[in-house]
This record gives sequence, structure tokens and C-alpha cells, in this order.
Amino acid sequence: MAVHEHMNQAVYSLKRSAIREFSRLAASVPGCVRLTLGEPDFDTPEVISCEVSASVAAGDTHYIENNGSRILRERISAFEKTKGLEYSADEIIVTAGATEALFVSLLGILDPGDEVIIPVPAFVLYEQIVNLCRGVCVPMNTSGAGFQIRKDDLEPLISSRTKAVILNSPNNPTGCVYDEESLRTVYEAVKGRNVFVLCDDVYRSLYYGFGYHSFAEYRDIREQILAVQSFSKPYAMTGWRMGYLMADASVKERLELVHQFDVVSTPSIMQKACITALDTDTSYMTEEYRRRRDYVTDRLRDMGLETETPEGAFYVFPSIRKYGMGSFEFAERLVREGAVAVTPGAAFGSDDHIRISYCCSMDDLKEGLDRLESFLITIREK
Repeated sequence: MAVHEHMNQAVYSLKRSAIREFSRLAASVPGCVRLTLGEPDFDTPEVISCEVSASVAAGDTHYIENNGSRILRERISAFEKTKGLEYSADEIIVTAGATEALFVSLLGILDPGDEVIIPVPAFVLYEQIVNLCRGVCVPMNTSGAGFQIRKDDLEPLISSRTKAVILNSPNNPTGCVYDEESLRTVYEAVKGRNVFVLCDDVYRSLYYGFGYHSFAEYRDIREQILAVQSFSKPYAMTGWRMGYLMADASVKERLELVHQFDVVSTPSIMQKACITALDTDTSYMTEEYRRRRDYVTDRLRDMGLETETPEGAFYVFPSIRKYGMGSFEFAERLVREGAVAVTPGAAFGSDDHIRISYCCSMDDLKEGLDRLESFLITIREK
């Protein structure tokens, strides 16, 4: 038997990201419009980027504290307080993006066989990390409740092996924001149990409504809450790979060791830039995403595609059920026959949907939706 067959068994369950796979497929089709990646088309604001050069010039190129510079963590603490979350600088870990924060959290809390309830549709990363940590994913279908969480769907899934529930609001891929009933349902299900709630709120700043609320606001069970944030989406800093994890001191004490032995620390030259980011107004990006959302949802409905209105993030998740084909077949045909790329809903646990990302130029959106409309007319006629 070859040596590569003697690796950690968990790696054999991993799947390549369908988002990246369809982006690669699109790159092989000349002139294909790509509506796949969730990456802002804005550049990082110059005022943020300039801080990196200043840090290098100032000699900020040495090791820093494992959990991030003290001044950055204090600034994060003050920033989060304005959002209704109370975490001291000593309860914050600056991580290599939200991805590392998720990995540190799940590796830190899961024993082999522990179950993690994941409302689906869900971001592809959760299942893969849980599998790597030898946990068991327990999907909870939310499509029948407008992508919200209801008691009748959640309660039957709670077992003696349940260790965590993952909440992503605003949600990727649906753009859904959990309402008060959803948050309360989860709260009542986990209170008094040894169950963590992992709050992936990285799209919080890209919310189109008023009065956003995170599950992390339930302070009476703060020991059970792990809150994840990122600089990537709200500040157009995807390539910087900077985020943070917030947890009660008793939990953070253990998780910081996982982080320490994973990446040691985040880059020293990024710390002051992230402080500047927290002081930078990027609401103009959110307003532009709102404009694109309205355009995309109107176009999709005109095409006859059932579509929930996204309340945040920059994705829309229309149903393709009426076309009688799975999302991978639909998406592949759309690339090859229509020269426009979307992401199959099956990648997120919902095979009768597709995800369209609208964090690209209006010109690309208009062209991509024109091609999608032509493709739909073609397959209806066959």
C-alpha cells in the first residue's frame, strides 16, 4: 500500500470547494462571467493599506503577543461594545481570518463523535472543519421556514452527543438574517446544557436593515458562546487574512493555546492597519451592495425564479426546482452553454438552489443575468 494511503483518515473525507471548482471551470470558458466568489470588488481603502507601509518603516516586524497586539485587542473590545457585545481585550484572539477562528473553536471544543448542528443551507467550510476534528455534522434543513430556525426543526436534533450549534447571520449563501424567534429558539435549546454556540457573524456590517442582533448578546450564557469576526468582507481585506475570536475568559484560556500552536500569531505589520480599519467608514460599500441586491432580485423574479430577499451579505439563493435538474448539472450547463458561472446549491446542502454572488461590478451583473435569462429560455423550450 502506498504511503499516501496511510495519512490521517480525516483528510480522505475532505472535499474540494465547489465555489473554487466552478470558478476554475469558468476560467476555462472564454469570456465567462463569474458570479461565484464572495469577494468584494472594492480594493482595501488606502487609509488602511498605508498603515502597513508605516509599520514596516517603523520596524514593527518582530514577534508580537500570540493573541495579537494589546492595542488592537483593546480597540476591538471597544468596537464590539458599540455592537452590544462585552468582551475585554483578554477575551479576544486575533486570528488568521475567520477561518482560523472557526478551526480553533471547533478543534478546541470537539471530541471524536461529538455532534455539531448546522442549519442548512450553510457555508461549505463548516462541514469540512467538523470532519477534520472528528466530529459529526448534523444538518438542520431551514428551507421550509424561510431559512429561519424553528423549534420543531431544532429540538429533535439535540442529543446527548450535541456539542455545538453553528449560527451564520447574515447567512452565506442565503443572505438571511436570523430573526428574534430563531435566536430565542436556539437559546432555549442550549441553555442549561453543555452545548456551545459558534456565532459566525462576519457579514454583520453588511446588513441592509436596522437593529441587527447577534446570538452573542445572550450574556447569561456567555461561557457557551464563541463569537467570530473578520476584517475580510466589511473592509474589502480578503487577502489580508485577519479576523478575531471572542470567548469567555475560561474558554479563551484553552483556545488561545490551539491558536498559539497553530499559527503562533498574526503578522505584526497588520496590527495597526486593522485598528485603522475599525475606524474606517465603509458604509458606501454596503449601500452599493444594497443597490446590486435590489437589481438582482428584481431581475431573477422577472425571470420566474423564486427568490428570498437577502437581508445581508452579498449573495442571493434562488430556487431552480422547477427545472428538474440538480444544481451541479444546472450550474455546469450554465457555464458551458451560457458562459456564466454560479455556485451549485448542493455545495451548501440545498440541491434545488444556486448561489449568485453580487459583489462584482454592475456591468458584470447585467451581462451575467442577461446570459442566465437566455439560458433559462433555452432550457424551457427544450
